[in-house]
Amino acid sequence: MLVPPVEVMRPRSADGVPAQAPPPRELQYSLELDGFRALAFVLEGGRVVLQSRSRRDLSPEFPDIAAAPARLLPPGIVLDGELCAYREDRLSFTDLLRSHADRVQAGVPVSYIVFDLLAVPGRDVRALPLRDRWELLGTALGEAGPPLQRVPATQDEETARAWFRDLREAGVEGIVAKSLGSTYRSGSTWSWRKVRHSDTVDAELIGLVGPAARPRALLVRPADGSTLTTTPRLTPAQARQVGALVAETGGALTADTDRSTARCCGSRGRRRWSCGRWPGGTRRPRSSGCGGRGCEGRGAG
Repeated sequence: MLVPPVEVMRPRSADGVPAQAPPPRELQYSLELDGFRALAFVLEGGRVVLQSRSRRDLSPEFPDIAAAPARLLPPGIVLDGELCAYREDRLSFTDLLRSHADRVQAGVPVSYIVFDLLAVPGRDVRALPLRDRWELLGTALGEAGPPLQRVPATQDEETARAWFRDLREAGVEGIVAKSLGSTYRSGSTWSWRKVRHSDTVDAELIGLVGPAARPRALLVRPADGSTLTTTPRLTPAQARQVGALVAETGGALTADTDRSTARCCGSRGRRRWSCGRWPGGTRRPRSSGCGGRGCEGRGAG
């Protein structure tokens, strides 16, 4: 039986929706949802672990979701998916940060949207190609409905482009294109590519997350005065470029051990920053005040 912890497979960022190959088609397109990434392990005795990307068990925070696989699926099943909250007919990431009691009181439903299968009773299926895992996932879920359901997916490129264009207002972040021949491998891979909507926001650079010469992310302050951390993680090329530009300013860096960041100090260490400027497209910043739950689990990437 496959048991936690297991590192998830993560897509790499792409600038546009990848083109589909002529038949036999090679790509599956699915929705990139704004939620908490989680693996669901159905263990012996009906116990369910909802493992976040940081390997924390989210089951106590989402008891209704943990109860669904325990009720509907046999021990040995391992799923990969996204915990998603809904408010006013759109995905609401901020509601995932609230307590279970607060969500229930506000009438905010949460679903577990499944996009992959890692194991079935008695068998680890990660070595199978995605096309086979997808069929097994459909069989495993059967007639299951909310809060447990399979992510919308297609092999039609035009449908994927229409989803990308039309579903943004519903809180859909973008599209993930996956090779139908891909096995499930922990870590990031070019076999899965994500295309996210992004906005360009002018912001002042006030700190770096990670080493100054190769930061993982930027700590920025937009015009409204809030403090934000950029996501996804900077690519190696972006990190080198940021490190070089910060070094050119000559500003001192002060370590902030509580946040694992380095703050830029002095007038020469502060510069205007456009979050859409970097090669590959640094995305719109996320709030750095989201707390441990949100920062550790958001998104498929």
